[in-house]
Amino acid sequence: MRAILFGATGMVGQGLLRECLLDPTVEHILSIVRNPTGQQSAKLCELVHKDFFDFSPVESQLSGYDSCFYCAGRSSAGMTEESYSHATYDMTLAAAQTLARLNSLMTFLYVSGAGTDSSEKGRAMWARVKGKTENSLLRLSFKAAYMFRPGVIQPLHRIQSKTASYRILYAVMNPFLPLLRWLLPQYVTTTEILGRAMIHVAQNGHPKRILETRDINRAARAS
Repeated sequence: MRAILFGATGMVGQGLLRECLLDPTVEHILSIVRNPTGQQSAKLCELVHKDFFDFSPVESQLSGYDSCFYCAGRSSAGMTEESYSHATYDMTLAAAQTLARLNSLMTFLYVSGAGTDSSEKGRAMWARVKGKTENSLLRLSFKAAYMFRPGVIQPLHRIQSKTASYRILYAVMNPFLPLLRWLLPQYVTTTEILGRAMIHVAQNGHPKRILETRDINRAARAS
């Protein structure tokens, strides 16, 4: 598998990149970043690109891939719906529309979150925007597109969220998360499980186009 990765510096992206580098079936990863991370691997290539709303200057480097993992995103805290939609919907579609045009056989996997609103009419602003993003992605001309909606994600292998409030929350919850994973598999997963599930679905497909936490955990076990 040759894959493009967005969001490699975030918690989900870090976990996915780790699993891609460990997986012998993943041949090559192109990680698109705004700033170089310094991470090195024989099968990792970083493409530094500042403008995530315009990929025309780097289009020549985006062909020949069969999968895209889109893990980029930010919290909606303190943002208006217009600004959050620009940072979420507009930015995601700028990448996806370019890749769909350049790679007709690509599978696109997008990480949104539990509670995403497919109707686009609910009360939660972030959920409406994520729902609109999912719906638009599912209409693009990819070979297949899958929406991942994890709930609580336990970070493993020294991975941390970039959001300070989330780091504090995970530090408080960490002793209890293994028990919660066992008691509530429909709500709790890990960065490792999520990464394994995304690789498995990219390579093998899935009966559902929208995967909730329970589906994610089951897909990882099948990998």
